[in-house]
Amino acid sequence: MKLYNHQFLTISSLDEKTMTKTDVIILGAGAAGLMCAIEAGKRSRNVIVLDHMDKPGRKVLMSGGGRCNFTNNSVDSSNYISQNPHFCKSALSRYSQWDFIDMVQRYDIPIQERSHGQLFCEKSSKGILDMLLAECHKAKVSFSFNTEIQRISKVSDTEFHITCSTGEFSCKSLVVATGGLSLPTTGASPFGHKVAELFDIPVLPTSAGLVPFTLSPKDKERFAALSGIAVPAIISNERQSFSENLLFTHRGLSGPAVLQMSSYWQPGEEVEINLLPGISLIDEFKKEQKEHPKQKIKTILSKHLPKRVVSAFLSEEQAEKELNATSHKQFEEIAGQIQEWHVKPNGTEGYRTAEVTLGGVDCNEISSKTMESKKVSGLFFIGEVLDVTGWLGGYNLQWAWSSGWCAGQFV
Repeated sequence: MKLYNHQFLTISSLDEKTMTKTDVIILGAGAAGLMCAIEAGKRSRNVIVLDHMDKPGRKVLMSGGGRCNFTNNSVDSSNYISQNPHFCKSALSRYSQWDFIDMVQRYDIPIQERSHGQLFCEKSSKGILDMLLAECHKAKVSFSFNTEIQRISKVSDTEFHITCSTGEFSCKSLVVATGGLSLPTTGASPFGHKVAELFDIPVLPTSAGLVPFTLSPKDKERFAALSGIAVPAIISNERQSFSENLLFTHRGLSGPAVLQMSSYWQPGEEVEINLLPGISLIDEFKKEQKEHPKQKIKTILSKHLPKRVVSAFLSEEQAEKELNATSHKQFEEIAGQIQEWHVKPNGTEGYRTAEVTLGGVDCNEISSKTMESKKVSGLFFIGEVLDVTGWLGGYNLQWAWSSGWCAGQFV
């Protein structure tokens, strides 16, 4: 299927400061905004999407390392974090991953399934963005890029006025799809939260999620030589546990396991890390002690871990010790250093590298069926601007599709 070239999806004919009346204005040309625009346009609503960036879908293009992890085969409300854990259930059930996969397949976009049910484009994220823009074109959606919003007001029960750098707009339904604070290079800003506050809608405290940990100066120096090494690991705290790869970096710890845990971590907390999941190191030491008593501790560990990791976690005396000269209590101590590593992150890398924003517009103030504000009729919030944060693995884009679709049925 031939896709529409998004270069022509701009409003170039707007005269400065002229009033443009329309049914729906969507603030933000990201994943949620585009999906909402498509669905509203299908209902013959006149839709204009305003965005302060020069192009649509920047985070869509960046997703999955440029391959777009667009959804997951297994999506459940338990894959999301919110002060209102039930809020996302309705949208996810009414527009599921299978609905989006169906659209992708209709456009003959080759897809690839990876671990944990993650679905990616086989080639490029551009396939997903082009698909969305083609659907927008069919639905006669208009766009205005490089557009700075200067003022928003509700002038009657059924009308909003928006003053911006490209002119004056009037609409019946206003949709806030401006995203969160993560990855500011993609245009992320607190704008959507400010719109909520303008209308006295509570915004819950925000923080960076799906983000690498930084380490204390002492730990950073200790593990500096491990930068670039990835190992399977289990990382846990009192509330959650994840089993995935862990990556040592020159600033601290990253990799899928760490990114997942970061969304459940509070400053000042320790996390426990098992660098050798799936085996009992103590049992292996005891077994090898009987069969190969002259072997050294480091020889056993180097069968499972890179030598640099072994050197960083064990003293030279421990590493060089022969099994027949090591007590069972010492086996337990060494195993604990590797399989029960307690570390207190110094912090995170923050919004600069975070994939998502925790917190946001209070979902208790929003209809889970329509995404409309309960106190301001005609005002809708969708996507990352809301207090709904998904796990790593396609869940955040699925929330964008689902919440955008729901709002599109009612705007």
